[in-house]
Amino acid sequence: MHIVTIEGVPYDWLKQLQEIHAHVFDGTKLPLEKLESKEGLICLLAVENEKVIGFKLGYTHPDGVFYSWLGGVHETQRGQGIASQLMRRQHEHLQTLGFKKVRTYGRNERKAMLITNLKHGFDIVSTFVDHKGRHKIVFEKNIGIGVLS
Repeated sequence: MHIVTIEGVPYDWLKQLQEIHAHVFDGTKLPLEKLESKEGLICLLAVENEKVIGFKLGYTHPDGVFYSWLGGVHETQRGQGIASQLMRRQHEHLQTLGFKKVRTYGRNERKAMLITNLKHGFDIVSTFVDHKGRHKIVFEKNIGIGVLS
């Protein structure tokens, strides 16, 4: 398995990215227009035998913090540390771009991701209820030089 890092929309991998997104998020579509609308989009793909088995997407939030937006691993590949590898690689790449902080949101229904965030040094900084009535947990992590875990 290797990780491909793409700044901007991963057009060459788009079909596979949309397929793995639908697999991870119960059939939910990831429209090209939504990807194209994200300023500073960075896409990391876990690839095995030219097939995408995991992904991590994020973009620059208007306040200058990098927002780690979406990610997941195919259910047949879970439990092998792929999500952790994607997260570490994302943070390393963000450091090279000068980012000092990463933010992500989690939900109680996705406990594995909550645990992964905590294991990788994220702090819970707040909670809120989104426009769909779902409770969200806000995680942030400082990734300045010397604090990467």
